[in-house]
Amino acid sequence: MSKNLYLFAGVAALYLLTGLFLTSWNQTLLILNFALVSSIMALGVNMQWGYAGLFNTGVMGFAALGGLAVVLVNVPPVHEAWRIGGLGIFGGLAIGAATIALTILVRGRMAKGRARGLATAALLIGGFLLFRWIYDPAVTAVEAINPSVTGNIGGLGLPILLAWPAGGLLAAAAAWGIGKTALGLRSDYLAIATLGIAEIVVAVMKNEDWLARGVKMMNLQERPWPVPFEVELQRSPHFLDLAASWGFDPVSASSVVVKLTYMMMILVVLGFVIWLSERALKSPWGRMMRAIRDNEDAARAMGKDVTRRHLQIFILGSAVIGIAGAILTSMDGILNPGTYQPLRFTFLIWVMVIVGGSGNNWGALLGGLLIGWLWLIVEALGPMVMGAITAGMAPGPLKAHLIDSAQHMRLLTMGALLLLVLRFSPRGLLPEK
Repeated sequence: MSKNLYLFAGVAALYLLTGLFLTSWNQTLLILNFALVSSIMALGVNMQWGYAGLFNTGVMGFAALGGLAVVLVNVPPVHEAWRIGGLGIFGGLAIGAATIALTILVRGRMAKGRARGLATAALLIGGFLLFRWIYDPAVTAVEAINPSVTGNIGGLGLPILLAWPAGGLLAAAAAWGIGKTALGLRSDYLAIATLGIAEIVVAVMKNEDWLARGVKMMNLQERPWPVPFEVELQRSPHFLDLAASWGFDPVSASSVVVKLTYMMMILVVLGFVIWLSERALKSPWGRMMRAIRDNEDAARAMGKDVTRRHLQIFILGSAVIGIAGAILTSMDGILNPGTYQPLRFTFLIWVMVIVGGSGNNWGALLGGLLIGWLWLIVEALGPMVMGAITAGMAPGPLKAHLIDSAQHMRLLTMGALLLLVLRFSPRGLLPEK
């Protein structure tokens, strides 16, 4: 217990020193909120890997689905788009889904042979042509409606706070579909499959403008209750008087208050996830999951349905990642599919779990806070440090190369830290008991 307290106190000291000496409190709170959201994602990955040994490299895809849920829930519907092409789009998608379901049904009922192959080909080709015939004109019509502002069907126009659980549900639904097809694969093939599916999810979000404007980006209409906009605070006489009495600049103070409010809401979600995770881990269900992780054959011999349990934990972990993705999008106030990169939304989350200690929820939290801080602080301080290192060097190609390489210092830092942890604490800073 003392080791845990010392490690968390050390991470807290890093954030305090950052606010006092390295950057502003506004920037420090930005880093902290980023780290807290990343910690929720790390807890989701820890459920899948630490509890059940499932190697999911598709974290990016589930986070992107959480962000997409924010748009689908919060943005008001574009009534003209629904009138012109909404029925065609969803009718085409329904035909595509029905084609796949009918093909599976026919293949299951027909004996192997040439007839089954011909029937499968006919169903798939015919269904695909019918799908494109209905779907393409509807998409073209929707995307032509005021494309500089909308060009999409919009969402439900509901409060954005409802999008957080909706993000978890959307990610869970996708995890169910992926799990039903990919969980029977060996661990390395499962990693390849989840990575490929995550890339497909992001590619669809980039290219299907009718859904969420694609790479044109989608601005959100509101913030979660009770998070105000900075402009609203700056127009409040009471807030201006309070900021002046404390000697703060109103612009900076409003930004700090907004980030503090977000932080409190994120902490509520994070605390709830940790509480549920700890109860699940210490329950008979959690012990069963660890037994399956350690020896699938022995667990199967004891009558446990390993595939079903793997599907359960895969869905739960993906739902947690989806909730974190929704929180991140609502906090940013914009959905940009181009920002979903494997380095940020898969590799970095896995580093958090490995450094913190897989199988330990508090280890995942510690890793999220530590790596989240390091990821952003090195980006901010890298050019400054490199400038100090090269200050005494004569101008030339070497100095220019070193200065240009400063932006990659955080990748070097991540790699060095990961090597140090794996060398001196292979099971993480807070290993599983």
